[in-house]
Amino acid sequence: MGRGDLTDSEWARLEPHLPRNVGRGGRWKDHRLVINGILFRQRTGTPWRDLPARFGSWQTCYDRHRRWSADGTWERVLRAVQADADHEGRIDWSLVSVDSTVCRAHQNAAGARRRPPRTSGKRTRPAWHRDDEALGRSRGGFTSKIHVASEGGRRPLAFVITPGQWGDAPQMIELLGQIRVPRPSGGHPRTRPDHLCADRAYSSRRNRRYLRRRQIKHTIPEPANQRANRQHRGSAGGRPTGFDRQIYRRRNEAERTINGLKGFRAVATRFEKRAYVFHGTVTVAALRLWLRS
Repeated sequence: MGRGDLTDSEWARLEPHLPRNVGRGGRWKDHRLVINGILFRQRTGTPWRDLPARFGSWQTCYDRHRRWSADGTWERVLRAVQADADHEGRIDWSLVSVDSTVCRAHQNAAGARRRPPRTSGKRTRPAWHRDDEALGRSRGGFTSKIHVASEGGRRPLAFVITPGQWGDAPQMIELLGQIRVPRPSGGHPRTRPDHLCADRAYSSRRNRRYLRRRQIKHTIPEPANQRANRQHRGSAGGRPTGFDRQIYRRRNEAERTINGLKGFRAVATRFEKRAYVFHGTVTVAALRLWLRS
């Protein structure tokens, strides 16, 4: 076993959720060997063609990663691993923190072919298949942004990828909507944390109204301009927002989760042209964090 490869305990938790060889067609190459090759590329950021020979054909590793990113297999495996952790009581729902980070896009990430516009008669593509490829211009240059919701154990519950110049507050509702941890015994998935913590970039009347409607307690500081506007409106401005400094100290859990994700060089720097492939890359990084815990 090489450095960074799946350990026996990690493989035992991952193997039951991987696709099986069912039906016609050729058999899958050994899942463990191929996934170790994908993880090597995740950790080092090396081009696919430069994968060491011990992982077999680089084309097999790349094709499987791209295929599982496109059809949502990585997403389903991550949900299954989260469900196992929740069943064992290893998810801290008492406080979920949200934050975002900007990833610089490599020059090779540009130049994806433009897709024709979608028609109303076709089935809607998954959210991670984006027409803008989640690339944009920000102060950091050519970038993408990852919005992360982290549970108390510093592992990502959900994430959303957008162009780098997009703001944080408008993405909070979509980000919380991505939290869906299935229950192995059946029933509706777990979607609602007990408490939410975020910095002032997420403060807006729309977000606070959404959290109150879902009965989610929250600790989000109010910026000075929003406070002045509320006070200027008098009684029509509503009551002051509550703020607990002790709870707010735990906001760093989201930042530490992001540091864990960006410990993978293929996440810290985006090399993929297509948004759905980069989404799969971030999903694999999140999956590895869950397997390690």
